[in-house]
Amino acid sequence: MVISLSDILTILRKIVDISLVWLIFYFILKNIKNNVKLSLIFKGLLFIIILKVISEIFGFITVGYLLDYIIQWGPVAVIVIFQPEIRTILEQLGRNQLLGRHKTLTVDEREHLVYEMINAIDYLRKERIGALIVIERDVSLGNYIDKAKKLYADLSSDLLIAIFYEGNPLHDGGVIIQGDRITCAGAVFPTSSSPKINRRLGTRHRAALGLAEETDAICIVVSEETGRVSIALKGEMLYNLTLDDVRMLLIDELKPKQEAEYEEELNEEEIYEEER
Repeated sequence: MVISLSDILTILRKIVDISLVWLIFYFILKNIKNNVKLSLIFKGLLFIIILKVISEIFGFITVGYLLDYIIQWGPVAVIVIFQPEIRTILEQLGRNQLLGRHKTLTVDEREHLVYEMINAIDYLRKERIGALIVIERDVSLGNYIDKAKKLYADLSSDLLIAIFYEGNPLHDGGVIIQGDRITCAGAVFPTSSSPKINRRLGTRHRAALGLAEETDAICIVVSEETGRVSIALKGEMLYNLTLDDVRMLLIDELKPKQEAEYEEELNEEEIYEEER
């Protein structure tokens, strides 16, 4: 059997076609995983599809009739109701970096970042100075950086303290850190409408959780009223953390993916050996 050049080109075309489809699905699913609101939409759509299949199998005419209307007009309703979330994921798809973090930090750079952050947080909480510090990871925060005051300064505890000092005009907004540099200050983030958040908490906490629901950023909040430290991460808010809690969380979350996966494999092996 002789394979012609046209046959080879056809095979290559199909491989590229399938690869592009998988790449698109990969980025969509990755952004859905990092966005709590979009993950809820995805789960709702999946539930409707499963219910539709069940109604077809068991012959539920009324349920099937209603689901037909939902499937027909549902996409329009989703676009109208969740327009901000859809716009966010489209912006993220355009801004995301294909190879991961803005910058993969070395061990020394991570230690320096954590050291300066802890010193700043310790001072801010003791003096009860409100602060919102955001560390960018895989999902780009360029949309918020564009609207904030650019700094592009080396990270230091003194600079962080100065930014959030009450007399500073930028103290009300958030600071965004990319790699080991302070990119901007005075950033404004979307506030969360989650019913889980304590009603007593202010705008900083809601903004931190709102950003954590839409991105994979690490959002650190220092309460102006109580001096307590909280961290919003992966759509959840961790309240009243100690400095050691913050230090360990930062060290763990700032590890490169390969290093984190390797350590996870080692832990699983150790657990397996102990069980044996």
